[in-house]
Amino acid sequence: MRSSSVSSHRWTLPSEYQQCADDMFYAAPDPAHTLAFADLLGVGGDYRKIVADPEFDLGIFLDHFQHNMDLLIQKTWVLSSDEYCKDQLRDRIPGFVANVTQGRYRNAVNEFSTILSELAYLFFGEQSYANDFCEWVFRIDDQIGLFWWYGQELSNLGSRNIHDETLKSLLLIGLSYLTNF
Repeated sequence: MRSSSVSSHRWTLPSEYQQCADDMFYAAPDPAHTLAFADLLGVGGDYRKIVADPEFDLGIFLDHFQHNMDLLIQKTWVLSSDEYCKDQLRDRIPGFVANVTQGRYRNAVNEFSTILSELAYLFFGEQSYANDFCEWVFRIDDQIGLFWWYGQELSNLGSRNIHDETLKSLLLIGLSYLTNF
């Protein structure tokens, strides 16, 4: 692994993903960068349909996202002491969807980052809080690891001056991934 500006908690993204991630998160906004990253996550085809279809219905897409999230949350096995985490996450989704629908992408990115953190906890337990979480997930599956790395990077966007359309594009990648998970 090479050193770079793209690292999460002292872990560096593997080199085969590095340039694409650098381009998407740290270069000037370019739709080709988000398309390339969507391809790496395995949702490039779906993402292309979303951004290219002039009749794309965001509301229907968000309904599918919310439905799939409900299924993921319901089917996740947790200890009875963590059932409140499932309820808390389920309660966050409608507010997040409302922010996306109303074009409040900066708020939506912040909420999505929280949603991903809580979902990671439901999937992976306490390991999701470890400093080496992304590296650990990468060893399990590189696309899933790349997705959770993406989620961590989203949390760093709130303080940066990024255009709303770029934030929307970054969100749509994650929404595509979870809608098809």
